[in-house]
Amino acid sequence: MPNKLIRTCFLSLLLLVLLSPIQAQSSSQMPEFDEIGMEELYGDEEFVSIATGSTKPVYKAPAVASVITAKEIKEMGARNLNEVLETVPGLHVGISAINRLDSVFSIRGIHTGFNPQVLILFNGIPFAPPSTGSHPTLFRMPVSSISRVEVIRGPGSAIYGADAYAGVINIITKDASEIDTEIGGRIGSFNSKDAWLLHKQSFAGWDIGFSFEWQASKGDNDRIISSDFQTGLDSNFSLAPGPLSTDYDVFSTLLDLNKDNFRFRLWNWRLVDAGVGAGGSLALDPNGTQNEDLYLIDFTYSNDSAIDEWKLIANLNYIYHKSDSYFVLLPPGAMGFADGMIGNPSGVGQQTGIDLSAIYFGHVKHRIRIGLGARYQEQDTSEIKNFGNGVVPGVLTDVSNTPFVSMPDTSRNLWFVSLQDEWQFAPDWEITSGIRYDHYSDFGSTLNPRVALVWSTQHNLTTKLLYGRAFRAPSFQEQFADQNPVTLGNPGLDPETIDTIELAFDYRPTFDLQTTLNLFGYRANGLIKYVPSGGGTNTAQNDRDQKGYGFELEAKWEATDKIEITGNYAWQYSVDRETEARIPDATSQQAFLNMNWKFFPKWSLYSQVNWVGNRHRMASDTRAEIDDYVLVDMTLHRQKIMNHLDLTVAARNIFDEDAREPSDGIKITDDYPLEGRSLWCELRYRF
Repeated sequence: MPNKLIRTCFLSLLLLVLLSPIQAQSSSQMPEFDEIGMEELYGDEEFVSIATGSTKPVYKAPAVASVITAKEIKEMGARNLNEVLETVPGLHVGISAINRLDSVFSIRGIHTGFNPQVLILFNGIPFAPPSTGSHPTLFRMPVSSISRVEVIRGPGSAIYGADAYAGVINIITKDASEIDTEIGGRIGSFNSKDAWLLHKQSFAGWDIGFSFEWQASKGDNDRIISSDFQTGLDSNFSLAPGPLSTDYDVFSTLLDLNKDNFRFRLWNWRLVDAGVGAGGSLALDPNGTQNEDLYLIDFTYSNDSAIDEWKLIANLNYIYHKSDSYFVLLPPGAMGFADGMIGNPSGVGQQTGIDLSAIYFGHVKHRIRIGLGARYQEQDTSEIKNFGNGVVPGVLTDVSNTPFVSMPDTSRNLWFVSLQDEWQFAPDWEITSGIRYDHYSDFGSTLNPRVALVWSTQHNLTTKLLYGRAFRAPSFQEQFADQNPVTLGNPGLDPETIDTIELAFDYRPTFDLQTTLNLFGYRANGLIKYVPSGGGTNTAQNDRDQKGYGFELEAKWEATDKIEITGNYAWQYSVDRETEARIPDATSQQAFLNMNWKFFPKWSLYSQVNWVGNRHRMASDTRAEIDDYVLVDMTLHRQKIMNHLDLTVAARNIFDEDAREPSDGIKITDDYPLEGRSLWCELRYRF
């Protein structure tokens, strides 16, 4: 279907959603808004904590925020976090062109291969490995234990510090009060198998929540590329044409203990022998594996009565992350390596943190939040390889604890202090201002302010004007990698910075219809890029500035008591500030439309259409522009069979669309194919 026709159809449907309820009801059927209060109009509003650090209704949050609840996640039939996030306007979950098909959370034209510009939190705690500054490689999060996902598009460094650059994603898990003890399982295409257990109980005054989730798949072997890096070197040894390696085995285990003012959580996320996509060097590698083992322990004390008119919160956290990769970087026989060019880098990253905050609510018009904290991060690197300095070619050699390891062991410490004031200076006006100072031992200090003006323009209209600055800290690899044959670090790097201004409207013309419109513009400075430095190597530099602007439109309509329709459309224009060239690979337009139809008691059908379009190549890439694609999914639910059993049947990519995400164009000339049509069936039993 031509792109113009797709856009026309989608915008027509969205316009129909906007106009139909207004035309369908006479004035006698609609209450006058000046006769109702905000509590009635927004009575079932979702609350969000990510925007200020304290709970506020989404419509009043001083940020462009989205909340996806556990109920909505179940209705859409999402199996992992990526499928949830793809429904958020202005956020596209792509795949990395250079990093093992890892997930890229592309927001408003900020799109890079390692994706460190989006901060992911687990119950408010950042868990990015310091080696990369991004999420763990091939991070795939099951959803059964998730209470809600909060997302802000735009800067968040005034609250969260580093890497809250293009956006922030907060995964909030269920506590014991939200858990129904249940077991569930799912089987489907590509030999995929999922299982989970959720349980709650009380012991000695403690509320205990426990979850265990497992997901595994052999991957879609029809995701074939015709050429790879080895094809360009010597096609006689290339494994292309061949399938991408996309199998995975994921475990997520969470223990949550809660009593009075105390809360303790222990989370373990593991990835076992996962496939490495197109390979570590973009040469097909069916034998390569990726292993990740992450532990996050946090202890929180919260008290709003110890000191009159103050709420005190203290959090101690510790993160242990082990990454172990095995790559056959070039296949057997290539470059004279009988067994192939083999690399086995691994490492252990650790972070210890303390966060203290005090919220003063003793003034009728002000709520003041003071925060301070510190982190210690360290990375220990190990490596076995049969190539490079310090190695007899073809002989596997352990270069750990030698000058020939790809990155030396390193560490940093940082501390921060922040101040925020939420001031209701008039009955319908509130201004949130804040600033945060971060000091890093390796590259220095940053200062990041924010100002947000929220105006309750009418009973059914809220207007927001927002400004914020954010930064992204250089990763250890970008600073200190010195034995990589392709990319080298640079200890002199400065942090990336971005300034963003937004104008947002939340308009609800009827009780059944909610619409939002967000306009934004930004200037990003000092984006880190690997620049050719001679001898075939590339060195990290603060090399590129970027600017962009665009909008996001969203509507949610309860058409009847049985039908709910949601749609969104996002458009962005982002360019290199020096060359004016469009930013490559980023989605310039995307649209999403779904309908949830409860057609019988205990039966529902959830259908969705996702269009991704208008992506551009790098200026030096002579390939044709990247094809747009449309994915259609459907999920059928039957609830409470014999009061305890739920059945779900789903189909993804129903029309088997040849959907593709962009590749680098030099080593992989094809674009990366996404999964073809798939089916799965789920049973969930509640005790």
